[in-house]
Amino acid sequence: MSKLSARMLVTGASGFVGAHVRDAAGGGAFGSVEFVAAPKGMDLRDARAVREVVEQVRPGSVIHLAAQSHVPRSFEDPAETLAVNVAGTANLLGALLDTGFSGRLLYVSSGDIYGSVPEEVLPVDESRTPEPRNPYAVSKWAAEQLCLMWHRTRGLDVRIARPFNHVGPGQDTRFVLPALARQIVDIAAGKSEPRIVVGDIDVTRDFTDVRDVVLAYAAILARGSSGATYVVASGQERRVRDMLSAMCRIAGIQPTIEQDAGKLRPAEQRRMVASSAKLRTETGWMPSIPMEQTLQEILDNARTYS
Repeated sequence: MSKLSARMLVTGASGFVGAHVRDAAGGGAFGSVEFVAAPKGMDLRDARAVREVVEQVRPGSVIHLAAQSHVPRSFEDPAETLAVNVAGTANLLGALLDTGFSGRLLYVSSGDIYGSVPEEVLPVDESRTPEPRNPYAVSKWAAEQLCLMWHRTRGLDVRIARPFNHVGPGQDTRFVLPALARQIVDIAAGKSEPRIVVGDIDVTRDFTDVRDVVLAYAAILARGSSGATYVVASGQERRVRDMLSAMCRIAGIQPTIEQDAGKLRPAEQRRMVASSAKLRTETGWMPSIPMEQTLQEILDNARTYS
């Protein structure tokens, strides 16, 4: 594959993953490209605004991260989620095609599209048909298909990434590990009694450091195949309880653990692990950051807000 050239437009650049894409681009992970963030206030639902940004930037490559990604919100307002994630993606694709874009587009989807997966068929890979169980997951799968339609009919160079749980410094406390870390650092600092309130922490998930995920995106853009879909995952199944115990050990505390029934989700997927064998074989990508380091940095980040 030839090297990426010109400007790399990143939508959703002000978010958790976008900030790490910026850092990786600054370090040369995406080659000799100029990182260009789509304006923070750009509304993907506004086709004219999206077109103006694309015309101004004239990117050589695009990473499309921007989305309404909060699952509970997607249930509260499914139409908004579909408008942002599907119609917004259509607006971006239209703007790229109308302005003569001939570079590479990475659409960042989600492992959540697979829905409820029977334990006997784990690990999940690209061969499994998605069965989304929430409006957010529906919107991500629909947007994937929209991108691939343009690949099939107009020759647009599109690659799809399906990342599973990615974690690291800077993640919002709506997500489980940062939320637990905030409680841990407050206990360690003597600001709270030694008691941690949790939801269901005996589920397993496939966690990957966000910086390794970003390097997977770089690998897909540089060495992946046009029209291909890639699962991005560590391939390791980890219990949330074990992650909590590790953070408590790092912080030097031994709190009591109390389960809050209000935090439990109905029909929760008990176990999850995915295979990124295709990604590893085709691009050579491998996660490299030890989870112990990731947890330490999540705690360090939580202390800045404590």
